[in-house]
Amino acid sequence: MPTFTSRPERLRLPLRFEVSGLLEDLASVAADEWVPHFNVDVYQGEWSGLALRSVGGRPDQIYPDHDPGADYRDTERLLRLPHLQAALDVFECPLTSVRLLSLAPGAEIHEHRDYALGYDDGEVRLHVPVVTAPGVEFALNGVPVEMGVGECWYLNVNVVHRAANRSAVRRVHLVLDCRVNDWLAGVFDQAVAGPTG
Repeated sequence: MPTFTSRPERLRLPLRFEVSGLLEDLASVAADEWVPHFNVDVYQGEWSGLALRSVGGRPDQIYPDHDPGADYRDTERLLRLPHLQAALDVFECPLTSVRLLSLAPGAEIHEHRDYALGYDDGEVRLHVPVVTAPGVEFALNGVPVEMGVGECWYLNVNVVHRAANRSAVRRVHLVLDCRVNDWLAGVFDQAVAGPTG
């Protein structure tokens, strides 16, 4: 039974990913495979996604469907990206929408909120930065969150958040929506407890 009770809005989880393989996979993706982000009212510049898991396994479906009965499947594209597949295999919990999200230099995502993606909702959104740089900003409830390459972060996106890329490189995050189960609850408990030994 899940025991995580402190409910922080942001939490670095005790999971870390070697990004060299992820970058190798990323380099194999053609420019025309990226889909412009659907939420056009909240950003300026270029914000795009690459579906790795989606409803029906559709490669053009980067919109997460919050219907609990939605049939999420790996996309054909994920089968061509072995390092990303191995990263997803680390998560011993049900994965719904999984995407790479790219924010081009100069692009900004304005303050907004998502819904039903906090721990208490039973589904959480996790971010793993694959490419980032000084000048990339993310703020949750007005407080900056510094996410390092290969780290895994829980962000309660039910609260207002924004992002901007003031660097010269394209920021890319692996973004996973995960259903909370006992394994994931244990990962959160471990993060709250902090390092041991």
